[in-house]
Amino acid sequence: MELNQVSYFINLADTLNFTAAARLSGVSQPSLTRAIRRLEEELGGPLIYRDGKNSRLTGLGHDVEAEFQRVMVALKSVRNHSENWARGGHRVLNVAVAPSVGPKEFAAFFESALAEMPSIEIKLHSLQSNEDTSEVLSGKYHACILPREKKPQRKLDVRRLFRERFVLGCSANHRLAASEIVRGEDLLKFPFVDRLRCEVRDQVLDHFARRDLLMKPRFRSDREDWVQRFVADGHAICILPERSATAHGLVTRPIDGFVLEREVVIATVSGSTATVEIRKIAQLAARYEWN
Repeated sequence: MELNQVSYFINLADTLNFTAAARLSGVSQPSLTRAIRRLEEELGGPLIYRDGKNSRLTGLGHDVEAEFQRVMVALKSVRNHSENWARGGHRVLNVAVAPSVGPKEFAAFFESALAEMPSIEIKLHSLQSNEDTSEVLSGKYHACILPREKKPQRKLDVRRLFRERFVLGCSANHRLAASEIVRGEDLLKFPFVDRLRCEVRDQVLDHFARRDLLMKPRFRSDREDWVQRFVADGHAICILPERSATAHGLVTRPIDGFVLEREVVIATVSGSTATVEIRKIAQLAARYEWN
């Protein structure tokens, strides 16, 4: 299948007339007719009922037209991106962020980065449960913001952003919120929410198990927004990274004897294969004064 066949068929579907479609396509009618016949042979069925002024698309023709229209929209987008890159114009950078990384301080960072680089646009994505930094190497994302992986890819440039503690999360009106430091045994008195997407989940549970503090989750979820809303409304408590608390009414408190931290990083392709813009974003992020 060739791209000219796609445009020929779209013109034919629009006019339902081979002569008019050929004129729109800038080719002779016999050339357009042959191209459509080759397309029908390749797709295994007729695309148009040929009946003079009463010509009409077949069922397959309608389905193919819808898909070809999407192809043309995608091609137009590709051309726009290509022209922008060639002119050094507006460029979109796709950045994936791990769901457990809170947005609280990134808004200010991206605002400052965009001020320095007015020709770019940041498009943020949620890093899915089956994705990691290999998506940067595949080209799906220009960068990933996530907790540091145990075995990072050698072809990646991984820059530290900040470290953060894991702490208790509870409602501002919760009894535990009145304490500056919470005792581990006090946690057992309240329902506990298990954050399934937490990368140190096993370490958290193991810490309390080794101290004969068996945490029994009453609620489990891989949705950070659900977990935090559940906790902020006072229905339960949780353990979460201190910078991830974003729900209104949710507060954090350190836990006595509980020392667990993580490092949040930004990962890009190393070397000159990374775009100039994403390398600049990574440099700005590494130098940024995270509160």
